[in-house]
Amino acid sequence: MSPRREPNPHIRRGRTVVHTLHAPLVLTPTYRRGPFTNEILRHCEDVMRAVRADFETKLVEFNGETDHVHLLVHYPPKVSLSRLVGSLKGACARRLPQEYPGHIRKYLWGDHFWSPSYSAASCGGAPLSITKEYIENQRCPG
Repeated sequence: MSPRREPNPHIRRGRTVVHTLHAPLVLTPTYRRGPFTNEILRHCEDVMRAVRADFETKLVEFNGETDHVHLLVHYPPKVSLSRLVGSLKGACARRLPQEYPGHIRKYLWGDHFWSPSYSAASCGGAPLSITKEYIENQRCPG
């Protein structure tokens, strides 16, 4: 008998699949006008952590600057990244103007908070620790 191995926390198991899918995402507001403060970034992270539970994903890392946010998500193969990103952006676009109406309104043109585009990459080439460190080291506003 072989000795039991310690489970790898990055490998997730489903009924018919074993996977370790990570994607770094970058989301930008419309026209990159810089609406994020530290407080708004924290609130945005809370909203995104609530949404990610619906998709059975894990938000490994979150950070941002005044004009964009970085996320590192661990997701199952059944999740479409485009649907996940749409839900994350939609929830924040609804909640942030409710919580910070005066501040956010200054940065909206035509009631669209997020740019329709986003950046997603594969973590296949870089070790996960380096990708996570990159996101941790983003400059926070203020």
